[in-house]
Order: sequence, then structure tokens, then C-alpha cells
Amino acid sequence: MRGNYSQNGKCLGLKMERNNLYPIFLKAKNLNILIVGGGNIAEEKLRFLLKSSPDANVELVALKFTKAIKTLIKKYKVELTGDRYHLDYLDDKHIVIVATNSKETNVKIYNDCKKRNLLVNVADNPEYCDFYLGGIVTKGNVKIAISTNGKSPTMAKRLRQFFEEVLPEDINELVENLNSYRKKLKDDFSSKVKTLNNLTKELIK
Repeated sequence: MRGNYSQNGKCLGLKMERNNLYPIFLKAKNLNILIVGGGNIAEEKLRFLLKSSPDANVELVALKFTKAIKTLIKKYKVELTGDRYHLDYLDDKHIVIVATNSKETNVKIYNDCKKRNLLVNVADNPEYCDFYLGGIVTKGNVKIAISTNGKSPTMAKRLRQFFEEVLPEDINELVENLNSYRKKLKDDFSSKVKTLNNLTKELIK
């Protein structure tokens, strides 16, 4: 948010940037995800991904991996490949996350991905990202994704912590009950939506 201020601090005009990113929820278990890198940044990206989607199919490619990565993958469906990156590793992949310590390598992988129309995220480099890994809150079947348009991961983290605290632990039970009730309704789709809207409108008062 930008503004012009007078000497007394009064705002004379505001110009607010708009986040034009389109949020989607991917079934990571149905996708082949490649992470290039084996250091702390790659570990952070892997940990973030698995926290949200523990059933994700992931391959990491690097010459070396942190001890933490080797420990982490024991619980998940993650393959470690000890090798330098080359083009063949993009075969059959849907999403690529790049986290090497070489800017030249990162840009090369990005360009390789674009030639194959693959979605790619280069860590800490918004210019070379088709998507961002935002803050995520999960309570059972309820999931909230938070984005600051790549401007402030710290703010996304604070918002995630806020929603984790304010959302009740039994919100998933409410969702399950509403799902059961929805299945019992005999009306058409629009009537079901209207009924459920009336039933849940008290939640936002």
C-alpha cells in the first residue's frame, strides 16, 4: 500500500497493489514433483511441501543432502538421487522446485522447465517463479492458503500462526457433519447450496 503524506502525517491518497495470483489446491499424490538441491533451502521447501501434502511424490536431485533431509524422507514417499542436475530429470515431472546455491544453475533449470511448459519455482527469486509456496493452515479437511504476493514470507507466517490459533480444533467435525447433511438433501444443486448457506450463515456473524 502506497500513499502520499502531508507534514502532519495525514494521508493524502492511497494506492494499493493487488494480488493477482490464482490459488489452487493440488492433489500432490497424483503429481511428480522434482526438487533440485540438497541443502538447507531444499530441506525447507521439502518440509513445507510434506507438511501440507504428506502423500506427495517427490524426487530430490543433488550431489549431497543434509542429514535432516535423509532423516525426514524416511516417513514419506521421497526419492533421493545423488547426481548433478541434467535435462533428463525433467522427464515425467509436473512441478519443479529449484533450490541450488548457484544462480546460473537455477536460471538454467528455469529455462529448461519453461521449454517443457513445466511449472517452476526458483527459491528466493520471484522473477523466476510460476508459483509461490505460501503460508498454509490445515485443520482436518479445512485448509487455508495465505499469500503476500511473494513480498513478505514473514507476514504469511504470522497470518498462518493467527489462523492456527483462532480456528477451533473441532471445525473439522462441523465440516464432516455438513457433508453428511448435504448428502441427505434430495433437492437439486442450487437448492442444496441455498439450504447450506442458510444453515451456515450464523458462522460469520
